[in-house]
Amino acid sequence: MDIPQPASSDSNKPVAVWSLIDDANAKVLLSGKVDVYSLGGVWGQIREAQNTWLAHGDGKSKTLTFDASQVGSLDGAGMAFLIDIEQAQQKAGGTFSLVGLDARYQPLLKEFDPIANLFPVPVVKPQTSFIVSTGMATQNFLDDAKGLITFTGHLSADLAWSVMHPRQVRWGDFVNAAVQAGIAALPIVGLVSFLIGVILSFQAAIGMKQFGATSFVGPLAALGIVREMGPLITAILLAGRSSAAFAAEIGTMTVNSEVDALVTGGLSPIRFLVVPRVLAGILVMPILTLYADIVSILASMFTMLAYGIPFINFYNGMLSAVDVEDIGSGLIKATLFGVVVSAVGCLRGMQTGTGAAAVGISATRAVVSSIVMIVLVDGIFAVISYKTGF
Repeated sequence: MDIPQPASSDSNKPVAVWSLIDDANAKVLLSGKVDVYSLGGVWGQIREAQNTWLAHGDGKSKTLTFDASQVGSLDGAGMAFLIDIEQAQQKAGGTFSLVGLDARYQPLLKEFDPIANLFPVPVVKPQTSFIVSTGMATQNFLDDAKGLITFTGHLSADLAWSVMHPRQVRWGDFVNAAVQAGIAALPIVGLVSFLIGVILSFQAAIGMKQFGATSFVGPLAALGIVREMGPLITAILLAGRSSAAFAAEIGTMTVNSEVDALVTGGLSPIRFLVVPRVLAGILVMPILTLYADIVSILASMFTMLAYGIPFINFYNGMLSAVDVEDIGSGLIKATLFGVVVSAVGCLRGMQTGTGAAAVGISATRAVVSSIVMIVLVDGIFAVISYKTGF
């Protein structure tokens, strides 16, 4: 049986010793077994001495030499100690020199490459020229337009297929999407529509009062709500709610390769995922628009009481200004908006890339694209209405 030998006096010797050569040069001597246990009380002392030395005078003219020629063994804690000392020295602008490190530790030191890997220098991205930026933006626009046209063709064909084969449509998804986009949107649509009716009536009454034509505010507000404000506000609200929700839902399925699994199984992603949501948008958008029209007109009616316009006068003026053709024009426009909002949300969801931020980017693109398409469709419809009188 071996009898333990008494510890030598060298065991009490610190593994790292700081020595100041002159004002511009200092040295750290490592010796013995350098590990997490032996560095416990020394690491902080060395760093404190280094900070005090660097704080006096110009740090850029100071050189620290790390002498590892007397090291018996070195573990990960020793490497971390070396990295800490080197990083502090270089951060102050000084020079760090490592001498005497055994060749067996060189591969480990090169593998970690302390400063380059742990404290990388920020890379400045080169600025592209105006011509290159314009070309890249044009290429992205053309690619996006190509994808939109292709998706529109596929969606049109599959909508025609759903009319001819109604039993093969996923009506369960249709009901879920209709509830999510329709019934769940009633509170926010009602609130915003009420505020729009109040604000529109107040603003119109301010101008009309100067000409003594306050009684015409009711018919003017009702006509504007039915033909324009009701469908437009409802479409924008649905773009923020439902379009983003569709994009996030389908985008998550795309990131999880569920859409690829549908293709592998011989199923059309557009028929399986997009058609039920687009049909739901076609159904709920006119209903929500009619609901928004009623709430806005009631809000306008109550607002005009403040200007002494009774309900019956408001009602008679609205009947003389608004007819069924105006209501039909707004509902047709709302139906087109429903197709745009739901289709664009599904398209952006299927265009989702990879990574943690991909779904958020798709939802953002869905909202922005939906609003742009809503304004575009609204402008085209306004021109058609002007030419045809509808």
